[in-house]
Amino acid sequence: MLKAAWFVFYTELLLRSRYSQEWLYPLCFFVIVISLFPLAFTPDPSFLQTYFPGCVWIAALLASLLSSTHLFSADIEDGNLEQLAISEIPLSVLMLAKLTAHWLIAELPLILITPLLGLLFHLSFSVIAMLCLTLLLGTPILTLMGGLCVSLTLGLRQQGVVLGLLMFPLVMPVLIFGVNIVQQSQAGFSVTGAIAFLAGLSLLTLQFLPWAIAVTLRVSLDY
Repeated sequence: MLKAAWFVFYTELLLRSRYSQEWLYPLCFFVIVISLFPLAFTPDPSFLQTYFPGCVWIAALLASLLSSTHLFSADIEDGNLEQLAISEIPLSVLMLAKLTAHWLIAELPLILITPLLGLLFHLSFSVIAMLCLTLLLGTPILTLMGGLCVSLTLGLRQQGVVLGLLMFPLVMPVLIFGVNIVQQSQAGFSVTGAIAFLAGLSLLTLQFLPWAIAVTLRVSLDY
């Protein structure tokens, strides 16, 4: 089972890394949204330092939605999803491997470029570190929620619209919680409990959402 999961993970990682739109589009969208933030409001440094974490989280959420839209489209076209569904390996394990590769390609570059953007907006190193930590704990939830919403909307003509309507209410608490952690840290309050809660929520979604995605895909594929 581990060999099959590793094969799916490696294959998915290799294929997605070869297609620039899988990682370049979300990354460019993320950078553009953040770059337009001071133009839309004000270039005042104190204002930007206060509201920059919220802008980063909103940009990460929209970039995650953009990258999740075509999460299973290639697998449906070439019949790979049906082969995964009828294999002896639990589909939930294969989905976890697939979504892990998707997170590494689509979400991890956003976290890696955040320190550079934070320095451009004159954030302190402690705030940048806290922002990257919350993104590291929160973006897996965005990826798994995106996978669940995509599996629920398979076969719909207006998938993108329905996907946004489904995904935004589900991930909004994560966005609010991640932004509040950074703001509380900026104010000098202890955020150890909040970080532990966000980490626990991420582990909970890692445990249950791959199973929910597998069940939903089997229903959609009539397996």
